[in-house]
Amino acid sequence: MSDRYTYEQTVDGFGSVGIRPLDAEGDADVVHRWTSEERAAFWGMNGLTRDQVAEIYAHMAGLDTHHAHLVELDAEPVGLLQTYDPAADRVSECYQVEPGDIGIHLLLAPAGARGARSGWSALLMGVLAAYVLLGLERRRVVVDPDVRNEKAITRFLRQGFEAGPVVTLPEIDLPDVFLPEKKAQLAFLRREVAFPGAR
Repeated sequence: MSDRYTYEQTVDGFGSVGIRPLDAEGDADVVHRWTSEERAAFWGMNGLTRDQVAEIYAHMAGLDTHHAHLVELDAEPVGLLQTYDPAADRVSECYQVEPGDIGIHLLLAPAGARGARSGWSALLMGVLAAYVLLGLERRRVVVDPDVRNEKAITRFLRQGFEAGPVVTLPEIDLPDVFLPEKKAQLAFLRREVAFPGAR
C-alpha cells in the first residue's frame, strides 16, 4: 500500500481506489467545487466560499470524533468521505447507538473525464464499506441522508443497508458549528451482512 493512503484497494476494471485524510487547505478547491454544485444541495454547503469550506474542514481536523477523507481513483479525487462517532453526534439523540457503530457521510464527485461508468458507485461503496467495517474494525455503519435525497437512500439500500426509522435530527447551534434541523432516513449496514464470514 502507498504511504499516501490510509486504505487502498484495487477494483477490477476501474483502477486503484485510495482513501487519505483530507487536507483542509490543499483540497479546499476541489471540495468547494463539488459542494457548490446544485447536485450537492443536501450536503449543506451551497453558497459557502472556498475559505469557509477550508475553515470547516480545518475545524474538523482538530476533532477526535469526526474525520474527513478524500477518496481517489488512480490518484484523481472522486469522493469525500466523512466518518464520525455516532455517540458524539446529534444522530445519537435519534437511535440507540451500539458499541462498534460508525457513522458516514459520503459525497460522490461528478463524473470526470472518463465519464459516467455503470456500476462505479456500487463498487466504490463496497470499498468504503471494507474500509470502515474491516479496516477500522467497526461492527455497523449508520447513515442519515435527508429524506428528500432519494438517490442517496436508494444507493444505500441497494448496497445492503437496512432502512431504519425516519427521524428529525435536532438543530446544532454552537460557536464553531451550525447545523439546521434535518428530517433524515436512518439506514444501517452490519459487518456480517456486508462481509459474511468476516470476524
